[in-house]
Amino acid sequence: MAKLEVHQFPCLSDNYGVLIHDPESGATASIDAPEAAAIEKALAETGWQLTHILVTHHHHDHIGGNAALKAKWGCTIVANKADAGRIPDIDNQVEAGGTFNFAGHVAEIIDCPGHTVGHIAYFFPDQKLLFAGDTLFAMGCGRVFEGSMAQMWGSLERLAKLPPDTVVYCGHEYTVANARFAITVEPDNQALATRALQVEQMRAEGKPTLPTTMALELETNPFLRARDAEHFAEIRRAKDNF
Repeated sequence: MAKLEVHQFPCLSDNYGVLIHDPESGATASIDAPEAAAIEKALAETGWQLTHILVTHHHHDHIGGNAALKAKWGCTIVANKADAGRIPDIDNQVEAGGTFNFAGHVAEIIDCPGHTVGHIAYFFPDQKLLFAGDTLFAMGCGRVFEGSMAQMWGSLERLAKLPPDTVVYCGHEYTVANARFAITVEPDNQALATRALQVEQMRAEGKPTLPTTMALELETNPFLRARDAEHFAEIRRAKDNF
């Protein structure tokens, strides 16, 4: 089976859009749809035809482009059945713990409540690809808006069990700010200190700091490295006030 091609590009002020493309079938999915214009530009640059939108959660900066893209392309919108009331025009309602078959590549639907109660992530085991939305960031995690701290910790624990060589795509370019906070939590973490310098340099050169890998996050992300749910909550509250 052909390897999925992945194209990441900036959207809005600090979001990332991601297209995944199966070269054999021509199927192309947008992971979320922050804004239609940026996705249309990426489609024009790649020459791909949009067939799917895989939604992680209902926030407007992740579904704002859905209606316009569906009107133009007739694409299939895939989203969490549990959040169907907040995400319009869903064609395929998936369930946490279930799967979705994208052009022969089976994505595991991982339940990730915390940032929102209906948040899901898409993991393609055959490709070692995770699309984490706003649950996991490089050296960070999403704010806990709707779920509980314990739910968010459980979501991160599920993601942490994925293979270390899993390539992780996230919803936002928050890495430099996350690194600055992470160092206050783990000032003696040498891998973190090294990475913090690297990402500052990457951003200074206008380069994206994503994707990341699960191995790198397990080494340098204080939220994944928390001892337990209580410790996680303590770190998350500190980040909220940083």
